[in-house]
Amino acid sequence: MPITVDIDVMLARRKMSVGELAERVGITPANLAVLKNGRAKAVRFTTLAALCEVLDCQPGDLLHWEPEDAASE
Repeated sequence: MPITVDIDVMLARRKMSVGELAERVGITPANLAVLKNGRAKAVRFTTLAALCEVLDCQPGDLLHWEPEDAASE
């Protein structure tokens, strides 16, 4: 998938656990794991906004686009 999710990077920078982030955002740890591992097909803007608020970051800090060709190399 050409969109990659870098929640792990922000979690490390904020010294926060996945469980704490899920609780503060208001989603289940299982749903956060689906998003963080790149298996999500969509993300609600409200969820993205909550992630950005809790992690004190911008959406671009969490989501990156990579061309299909670069992903296969």
